[in-house]
Amino acid sequence: MTGPRVARVLLDSPLPQLDRLFDYAIPAELGADAVPGVRVRVPLRSAGRTVDGYLVELAEAEDPDRPLSELESVVSPVRVLPDALYRLARRAADRAAGSASDILRLAIPKRMVRAEKAWATRGPAPATQPDPDVASWARSVLDAYPGLADAVAEGGRIALDAPPRPAHGSPPVGAWAILLGALAVETWARGRSAILVVPDHRDLAQLEAVLAARLPTSALVRDDAGRSGPERYAAYLRLLDPVPAVVIGNRSAVYAPAHDVGLVAIWDDGDPLLGEPLSPGVHAREAALVRQELEGSALVVAGHTRTTDVARLVERGWMREVPPARRLTPRVILSPPAPDEVRAARLPSAAFAAAREALRTGPVLVQVARPGYAPTLVCADCRTPARCPHCGGPLRRTRGGGAPECAWCGRQTRDWRCTHCEGERLRMASVGSERTADELGRAFPGVRVIVSDGSHPVTEVAETPALVVATRGAEPLAVGGYRAILLLDGDRMLLAEDLRIAESALRWWSNAAALAAAGAPVHLVGVTGPAARALATWTQPVYARGELATRVDARMPPAVRFARIEGPRPAVDACLAALRTDVPAIADADVLGPVVRRTEPDAPEGLRALVRFDYAHGAAVARSLRASVVSAAVRARGRGRDRAAAARNTLRVRVDPPDVEL
Repeated sequence: MTGPRVARVLLDSPLPQLDRLFDYAIPAELGADAVPGVRVRVPLRSAGRTVDGYLVELAEAEDPDRPLSELESVVSPVRVLPDALYRLARRAADRAAGSASDILRLAIPKRMVRAEKAWATRGPAPATQPDPDVASWARSVLDAYPGLADAVAEGGRIALDAPPRPAHGSPPVGAWAILLGALAVETWARGRSAILVVPDHRDLAQLEAVLAARLPTSALVRDDAGRSGPERYAAYLRLLDPVPAVVIGNRSAVYAPAHDVGLVAIWDDGDPLLGEPLSPGVHAREAALVRQELEGSALVVAGHTRTTDVARLVERGWMREVPPARRLTPRVILSPPAPDEVRAARLPSAAFAAAREALRTGPVLVQVARPGYAPTLVCADCRTPARCPHCGGPLRRTRGGGAPECAWCGRQTRDWRCTHCEGERLRMASVGSERTADELGRAFPGVRVIVSDGSHPVTEVAETPALVVATRGAEPLAVGGYRAILLLDGDRMLLAEDLRIAESALRWWSNAAALAAAGAPVHLVGVTGPAARALATWTQPVYARGELATRVDARMPPAVRFARIEGPRPAVDACLAALRTDVPAIADADVLGPVVRRTEPDAPEGLRALVRFDYAHGAAVARSLRASVVSAAVRARGRGRDRAAAARNTLRVRVDPPDVEL
């Protein structure tokens, strides 16, 4: 004899103590609609209110005599939470010591009634067959990588070095977009879905330009935050149809519930935009690794450089490399400025001559580190950084001859005085994109100068001669490629206090160099060392292996994993004590801190600690940290209903934080 059926519901709540399945009785009037995957509204007995959630599964009641609250209502009959998506969210959240509902909040768009009704009335998307010419195009592109198509068809895990050149044609796109587009088309032609995840809208536009011309409209689904709410929800509903699709999108697209996924591809995984800032902070690459393990789809991580994270996976044999049939690399020239030219100009004579020659036939790209005119000002006498007298923020100039203004509060400061030496004169400590444009405009009279940065975004430039001054990551695409590329401020980029700064700088330089036309010179100015040599010889994987070896010796990520713990002293101390008990392998040397973190003057003393651990102990560490978070949340909740006080006393945990500094 079986007991009554109950609905097991995951609540859509940020409270960590509610991150589990709750049993609810199913009233007779909802029996037909209460199916796994639908949105439901349920009562919370302790709070006396109703909350939204997802009906995950139907099960038999463990104790038929125990009274259960009933489902309040079924919000929508659409099964928006497939079982595969719930398992992915649960596994990714457990790995990061977070909540599955936080993952689902990123993966499932808000409900839009009008879009839902339109989807319900039109029926499932039609199944389409690939055009023979398109399939032939995909195979011809993949021929440059012997064995790649077979590895993807077999569900392999591949580290792919993308071709560093722009593709021919208009609109301009990178050859990497052609390669990933061909992989997606090949996967779709085999009757399976493909998911392509890229960092930002520029990359997304390139993929869309490649695929929109080769796939039916119903087969290409764009999933990104730049679309409106109804558009995102309509695209999500389309993916619920049992018809293969090619999904392109930003970091949350890695969770897209496409039908029978055969390929998940991540482009440029070192870009910080692929790291999720919201709790639990799961990087798109890590989510793709979890998904590949669960579903057996192929995984391709591609880029012009290789992160140390991917290098570790290749070294351990978990991913494999597929080299191209022939090696195509940019012509990189290291151009350290001569001693007598350091003060006179930012460009050495060789780079200046290369730019002048290239401007006869087309555009020249100049990459700089910072936007604006003078991003950093210092005292001209003692070189102390200039600070705002009102808020203490850094001073800068936004235009030549303008008054200094604060980068934080925006106030102008006309009567500035140095707090260190009483000096009254300011000088530039760094030069931004607009000042660089002014200097180059005077050096190359009559040449058009284009600035591309966060305030002046430019996505494409023509083949006509022009000087394009762009900040890192904001370089426009040039029709036919740039005739020369000058990489400035590399020495300043490397001064940032960041564990991964050399790795990041190599990625910035490589992505810019990949925009050069065939045979065009790429000058890296003022930089020497391993990262510069890796760019010059185009051996980024070798550099990543060497950097990884250094991290192994220092026990720093990604050779080991890290967790950051923040909160009031009692909660942090209790968390660390529980962690040492639950995971005896955690030694005292693996706990960095705790140290007092900066708080408001009247706030209770807070601590921050870092814990490093080997990958083999990841599951145990995550369980222990999650248990401590739940315990701290329950204690804070029990002290009263003051939400502000509860927030101050909350224990916060981040596994694999992007910044591991104390």
